[in-house]
Amino acid sequence: KHGIEKQADVNMMFIATIPFFLVFVLSFLFSLFSVKYLAKPFFILVTLLSSGVFFAELQYGVIFDYGMIENMMQTNQAEAATYLNWVSIANLLLTGVVPAVLIYKVNITYKPFAKELIHKALFMLTMLIGILIIAAFYYENYLAFGRNNNLIKRSIVPTYFIGSTAKYLNINYLQSPLEYKQLGLDAKQTHIKDKPNLVVLLVGETARAMNYSYYGYNKPTNSHTQQQGLVVFKQTTSCGTATAVSLPCMFSRMDRENYDERRAKSQDGLIDVLNHAGVQLQWLDNDSGCKGTCQHIEHIIIDHDTNPKWCNGESCYDEVLVEELSKRLAHIKSENTLIVLHLIGSHGPTYYQRYPENHRKFVPDCQRSDIQNCSKQELLNTYDNTILYTDFIISQVVEQLKSQQSRFDTAMLYMSDHGESLGESGLYLHGAPYAFAPREQTHIPFLGWFSKDFASQNHLDLACLNQEATKGGFSHDNLFDSLLGLLNVTSEVYRPTADIFARCRKNN
Repeated sequence: KHGIEKQADVNMMFIATIPFFLVFVLSFLFSLFSVKYLAKPFFILVTLLSSGVFFAELQYGVIFDYGMIENMMQTNQAEAATYLNWVSIANLLLTGVVPAVLIYKVNITYKPFAKELIHKALFMLTMLIGILIIAAFYYENYLAFGRNNNLIKRSIVPTYFIGSTAKYLNINYLQSPLEYKQLGLDAKQTHIKDKPNLVVLLVGETARAMNYSYYGYNKPTNSHTQQQGLVVFKQTTSCGTATAVSLPCMFSRMDRENYDERRAKSQDGLIDVLNHAGVQLQWLDNDSGCKGTCQHIEHIIIDHDTNPKWCNGESCYDEVLVEELSKRLAHIKSENTLIVLHLIGSHGPTYYQRYPENHRKFVPDCQRSDIQNCSKQELLNTYDNTILYTDFIISQVVEQLKSQQSRFDTAMLYMSDHGESLGESGLYLHGAPYAFAPREQTHIPFLGWFSKDFASQNHLDLACLNQEATKGGFSHDNLFDSLLGLLNVTSEVYRPTADIFARCRKNN
């Protein structure tokens, strides 16, 4: 009557059966691998892997679903090294290496084959009887618990991460690849002007909208671009919570709701359609690669060893992209052009390695990789420094585009791939299953800049666009059609209803 429902009484007997149920189930499953020559290698491997999974779940709230396994498989050595610190190493030694050594040293006595088989069958039968007895009394409780606590099921070590790994291996290595499908072969450029268009798309890394002063944050994290007249698109959501999902999804023809990685790998994406239309394309990468989205065009992954000004052999500051962009702009042909800059942005957990000392504005910051052991203020400061530094990178790109206005009509878009958790609700980093992911991981910044000539020659009403941008409701799903529209490319795969800029073209 008063808007408050009484919580259902907890069945303590049911709760008490859960550890027994797990022991019975795991014992039954693991018995299948408890055979001579296999038992020790199997359990040593599972113990070591479980140690790392346990640490990541406990310290960062990471869930090892299919997306996280995919993200791990695509992580390079430099990225993986950022997760090593004395806390993670100590955990691996205590909960992984020591038990693995004990397993290795233990003396296992095996009976003759027939007796061993009977013994194993009786043991498995006993475990199965235990499962059935519990199910007989609490079957409905377990059904309801599993249905309403999906996140807890995903946290069970080691069954869930093993199942996710098996799924990844099956999809990527065991299934036959789909027949490749080309899209947008009819694509063509329609708008002829005195000057060609030059659009630079900055793909951010791990930037969340809530730490942008443009979105109401109380720290000046956008001071470098504040006077450049950027268009700020409100309430924008990502396609995934990790680069391995978000990046190919945002460049694919599929929307988040129907995105399928296997299909995406087997058909053309946005970059391919633009290529079919004859747009000049380049991809410059300071992160972990384009995840297959740029495989048919010129793409450069920054070498960490060749530019000591911005690189230390393991990673580079994003100013290396600004320098590379300057070189490219000096030599590109006067044709409609899209250049993609893939930033390392706010990639964690070593946020402090993403900005140089002269951009360390918010202090004290967290100068370590075990971020869960920094204070809340230190962690926010170091993350905010990455946002401020990215804002500086954006401002430098805009200035370079301004310098090209005698040759091109210029524009810039910035959109992050996903967000980041910084300890809220006990979660750190990113990669949470989308259905459970907090807004910190899914709400992203989306910014634009358009020169006056670009707006005029492309019939783009900037006053209208600024008004539309404040309404919000955007997502990665808009990128495909919006870029086609921005570069005046027509095709059967173009959807004007998803093109943000179509709403503000003066000739519409």
